Amino acid sequence: MAYHWAPLAEGQTPRIYAPGQLIYLQGTEADVFYYLLSGKARSYISSASGGERVLATHRSGDLMGEASFFDACPRVSSAVAVTECRVVAVDRDRLDRIFRAHPSLALPMLQYLARTVRMLSSHVDNMSFLQADRRVARCLLTFQEETDGALHCTHEELGAAVGVSRVTVSRVLSEFARRGFLETGYRSMRILDRGALIDFASQRED
Repeated sequence: MAYHWAPLAEGQTPRIYAPGQLIYLQGTEADVFYYLLSGKARSYISSASGGERVLATHRSGDLMGEASFFDACPRVSSAVAVTECRVVAVDRDRLDRIFRAHPSLALPMLQYLARTVRMLSSHVDNMSFLQADRRVARCLLTFQEETDGALHCTHEELGAAVGVSRVTVSRVLSEFARRGFLETGYRSMRILDRGALIDFASQRED
């Protein structure tokens, strides 16, 4: 499902983030969320020991940091620019004005937030104890499809998100393609049988 957040950027001057520049930091106050106009960014969780776990790779048209913004709690993750990014920050007063002017945005915003919560839940719901193929399946189901139905994600990005190697991701995706769950292409894939992929991801291991 694709979302169109153009009203969020109306009359705003985007901030430019260079590759490697931090956009927001885990544990800080979430007084704004972010609309990524262009570029690619990565959100991740840091542990006290210094380890990192990638949550998602964000692309043009995505929102970032919205979950902590809406529950008014400190940020649960950080985000960093992977490529040069043009980003608009949206605070509560501005969002109220946008909703009054564009009330049709409210439901898509809730849907987007629900997708984000589902993605975060998949990372904390004993994900590390699942076999690699089920971890990949669950992660794929959290990704947002483009208007053409494609998922644009590299094997490296998917591996970083679920904690397995690129080789393992390639093996798992090849098996999924053989089963008819999806088809793969250059830096993209397309889910062909979402119901079967959901059933596979939901199976309990012995």
